[in-house]
Amino acid sequence: MRNLLEFLNKYNHWFLFVLFEVIGLVLLIHGNSYQGSVWFSSANAVAGKVYEWDAKVASYFALSKTNEALTLRNIALDRQVQVLTDQLANVHADSTLIARVKAQGLEGYRLIPAKVIDNSVSEQDNLITIDRGAADGVRKDMGVVSGSGVVGIVYLVSAHYSVVIPVLNSQSNISCMIQGRGYFGYLHWTGGYTHMAYVDDVPRHARFSKSDNIVTSGYSAVFPAGIMVGKIRYVFNSPDGLSYRLKIQLATDFANLRDVCVIDNSQLHERIDILNAAKDSIQIKEKD
Repeated sequence: MRNLLEFLNKYNHWFLFVLFEVIGLVLLIHGNSYQGSVWFSSANAVAGKVYEWDAKVASYFALSKTNEALTLRNIALDRQVQVLTDQLANVHADSTLIARVKAQGLEGYRLIPAKVIDNSVSEQDNLITIDRGAADGVRKDMGVVSGSGVVGIVYLVSAHYSVVIPVLNSQSNISCMIQGRGYFGYLHWTGGYTHMAYVDDVPRHARFSKSDNIVTSGYSAVFPAGIMVGKIRYVFNSPDGLSYRLKIQLATDFANLRDVCVIDNSQLHERIDILNAAKDSIQIKEKD
């Protein structure tokens, strides 16, 4: 306390000077319209700049939510485009078409937003870890997509985390088709470039063009039909000459993957149970 009093006593003239300056400025501004307008214009400019900085900071920290929302929106739009394409192929004039498209776009599916917390792209069998697990409704064999396209399939699940087998894994095998053509094959990655993969077993009678889109077929029950996979870049003959092998440019940038969604297909487990029951029934008959 004594030191504070000594400090105030030593520099009291400076405090008085600042006080008188403030009082003088207040009287000047309130007593003169010109000086007042100049002051308030400057103050508004400063305040505006502060508000601008504040808005930029808030916008930066909101980017995560924005990316998540955009991912959800892109997935929904991709699915709606596919349904719309299928509907237009069969319907010439229908005033309720758009309403049905919106209703059917992701009917039976629930999207679970997630963040990629670990990702590898340089291995032969890459894996991705996401921050959603069983507590969030994630289960094994669910499909995972980004706002750009297919990512992979859930392989292991804990309470709050899941491991995904991505397209960039030698064990990945996803059913897909040439958009608008109907011909389908199976997506594989053989290592090397992270933006290229192959679609095998495309029939020889298939008609398509380079740069045609490759999308999910919907046959596996893991992914709905029409989720973007990539574009055709090169066409080869299969080793046995009985089918085509397509080299495609993947739509998903796996080296820069942040926001994804797990696709919860409410009908998936029902289909799996039916298939398992059918397999068990066949095995029993074979034993008999």
